[in-house]
Amino acid sequence: MKTTPFTDIHIGLGAKMHEFAGYNMPIEYSTGINDEHLTVVNGVGVFDVSHMGEFWVKGPKAKQFLQRVCSNNIASLINGQAQYNCFPNGKGGIVDDLIVYHYSDEKYMLVVNAANIDKDWEWVNANNEEGVELENSSDRIAQLAVQGPKATEMLQKLTDVNLSEIKYYHFAEGTFAGVDNVIISNTGYTGAGGFELYFYPQYGQQIWDALFTTGAEYGIKPIGLGARDTLRLEMGFCLYGHEIDDTTSPIEAGLGWITKPAEGKNLIDGELYVRQRAEGTERKLVGFELQERGIPRQDYVLTDGQGNAIGRVTSGCMSPCRKIGVGMGYVKPEFAKLGTTIAVQIRNKEIPAVVVRPPFRK
Repeated sequence: MKTTPFTDIHIGLGAKMHEFAGYNMPIEYSTGINDEHLTVVNGVGVFDVSHMGEFWVKGPKAKQFLQRVCSNNIASLINGQAQYNCFPNGKGGIVDDLIVYHYSDEKYMLVVNAANIDKDWEWVNANNEEGVELENSSDRIAQLAVQGPKATEMLQKLTDVNLSEIKYYHFAEGTFAGVDNVIISNTGYTGAGGFELYFYPQYGQQIWDALFTTGAEYGIKPIGLGARDTLRLEMGFCLYGHEIDDTTSPIEAGLGWITKPAEGKNLIDGELYVRQRAEGTERKLVGFELQERGIPRQDYVLTDGQGNAIGRVTSGCMSPCRKIGVGMGYVKPEFAKLGTTIAVQIRNKEIPAVVVRPPFRK
């Protein structure tokens, strides 16, 4: 398995390690997923997300290239702004979801999912009709996500960059914990506030030590991928391989807001998105809350409460904050209206649930 600059640290801290996207990653530490989840919601926690992929796109036609292969409107970005996106696959599905960082009109960074690095790299190269310069820097960039309501105050002690001026989905570059050229990004995946730090791997130990020394008074803890999943689920954020994949349309996944066919954009699958907006789709992604005790799991059958299958669960858990079963899943459009009663088949029982609009964590 591949490692990150922090793998030995995780093992030394007693983390439960497991293979994820080819990397040896911490799933949880000794305190457990629920405690780690609540640490981030109420305080500050640190995630090692160095397994994520980073591609550079450079050249005079960089914007033109990204306008075609990315679903969102790249032309709307200004320097220092980031944007949530997906790669349409030309068949109505999604190659991957990603974040585009705008440095200049001739320089962008794409942050992609760890499990899709090779697939995404092949995709961007195969579709490089504009002849842009592409660089896969995934093995040369490390990343820590420092999340929680106390994160900003704590991080500010380690940098001269004014963090309060970095708006949501914006970023800055500066010195952090004595390390130059650190990218500080406000694009969190937990809904709890905080920043992501991108830096060269050789500075990993220095930055980790600075975070945990400075963060001691804030009760900082390392957080595993288990709590990262429950945190994003409570917010209703899509996860590739669950809510979205090569067979799902961003329109049916509720991601119409990042699909913006525009004049001159020449977006892959753009005409399909226009048609799906006008005619609707055969299924829709919804959030739901169980009305009785139970835990919805991926691929559990969703029913109309009368034994008739209407869809399937894509993600679910016992909400650490709400103490109820929550989840997301695809259903037939007639069952997607807010307030509709549906059911989840759990051990041959139909547990009633109500369709709601995430986030589940208020």
